[in-house]
Amino acid sequence: MSALRTVARLALGVAMVGAGVGHLTVQREEFQAQVPSWFPIDKDVTVLASGVVEIALGAAFIALPKHKRVIGVVLALFFVVIFPGNIAQYLEGKDGFGLDTDEKRLGRLFFQPVLILWALYGGGHLRRRKKMELPKG
Repeated sequence: MSALRTVARLALGVAMVGAGVGHLTVQREEFQAQVPSWFPIDKDVTVLASGVVEIALGAAFIALPKHKRVIGVVLALFFVVIFPGNIAQYLEGKDGFGLDTDEKRLGRLFFQPVLILWALYGGGHLRRRKKMELPKG
């Protein structure tokens, strides 16, 4: 695996652990702004549970490099699953993490695909395929 891919994996793992810890501690209220009003589970329970999942995924991405491909896909799927919360934050006009205008909340939506690609890249996906050479002779 390339050094850049390893750095990407480790950086995303550390970021996920940090975000997860934030869910459980000082940023709980901020993360609650991303829970849609229509979501059927209590906002605080949702934030706490997602924080535990983020810590687990981040730690696994760091500590289990042999499983990076599977973990990268699971992380990418996690980012897809939580995306409706980001959309709801925009549509409902909820402030959180300095996203206090519609423009900022809309801009945040475009970062989610970056996270998905980052998880896949760090997991060893999105590689260029080597050109197949025909045997000489």
